[in-house]
Amino acid sequence: MADITIERLDAPGATDCLPDLAALLRACVTAGGAVSFVLPFSLEDSAAFWRHQVLPGVAAGTRILLVARTHDRVAGSVQLECGLPPNQPHRAEVTKLLVHPDDRRRGIARLLMRALEQQAQQRHRSLITLDTRTGDHAERLYADLGYRAAGVIPGFARDPDGDRLHGTTYMYKLIGPSEPGGPARDDPSPGRADPQPASG
Repeated sequence: MADITIERLDAPGATDCLPDLAALLRACVTAGGAVSFVLPFSLEDSAAFWRHQVLPGVAAGTRILLVARTHDRVAGSVQLECGLPPNQPHRAEVTKLLVHPDDRRRGIARLLMRALEQQAQQRHRSLITLDTRTGDHAERLYADLGYRAAGVIPGFARDPDGDRLHGTTYMYKLIGPSEPGGPARDDPSPGRADPQPASG
């Protein structure tokens, strides 16, 4: 994986990278990724998501955007949302773990999640939460990384083709000291494969 690098993008960097990010998200949705969108999903739709839903938080410092590069192109990305309610300063939320269909099974998702957890620790976030389509490869990857399932909501969202409803699994991981009486901190174990994109 020497040819894969993980980079945090600031707002100007994300703006410069917008075409690559738009292409990445569209490729994942087209390949069946459950990441909030349904087909048809154009490059313009994808770019609008990054421009209006992601860049403002990156500029404000409440959202961390990480990308994985290989041979000077974007092969994956993940976001850490830290702009949560005042009573949750210890928590951060994973959104949009994406790996391009052409770059899966190279360990990219795992590298992105490790880097994301480091970003969370630097911001003194001890609890990370996420949701993912029930039964996806992503769910198994998160479990391998030490995330525990909190529960499943059936029929939560439509698949990208719009024809079927799928369940969503909510998961969490403690990366700092546990609260008294709370679950023990999980130790990640080796995994096997990159996931399909996660929900969120």
